[in-house]
Amino acid sequence: MEKGFVQVYSGEGHGKSAAALGRAIQVASAGRDVVVINFLKGYQNEEFLKRLEPEIKIFRFEKSEEEFAQLSDERKQEEIYNIKNGLNFAKKVLTTGECGLLILDEVLGLIDKGIITIDDLRHILEARSDDVDIILTGIRLSDDVCQLADEIYKIEAVNYKIY
Repeated sequence: MEKGFVQVYSGEGHGKSAAALGRAIQVASAGRDVVVINFLKGYQNEEFLKRLEPEIKIFRFEKSEEEFAQLSDERKQEEIYNIKNGLNFAKKVLTTGECGLLILDEVLGLIDKGIITIDDLRHILEARSDDVDIILTGIRLSDDVCQLADEIYKIEAVNYKIY
């Protein structure tokens, strides 16, 4: 059995989530199930992406449609609770081997905002079966996150035009 890998897609540029979804489609077309857990944002095309089920399952545990930074302190605490439920779900998915690929979209932002620590992320990753691949996305990349990864991709806009 081949050992799974941990990839990180990071950077200021657009396209991290899209790259992760592209990988999800490749994995699903090879007959393996994919779970995507989205943090700190909603997909603009969520209804379209739901059509990829059951091969690619997309979850979002946060209830608010507003940006996390815009929430009141009370609502932030509610969302942190929801986010931690999402992380517990991720750990369950990894423990039970329910998928061949788990994407934790914008999980690096949870570290930036102090919602989780690098040790929390490490414990989640340690729960995985050997044959499960994981993709982590987010803007900022720390040395600690680099040590958790097998491959790191830096996404940046070289020439950005709106058509």
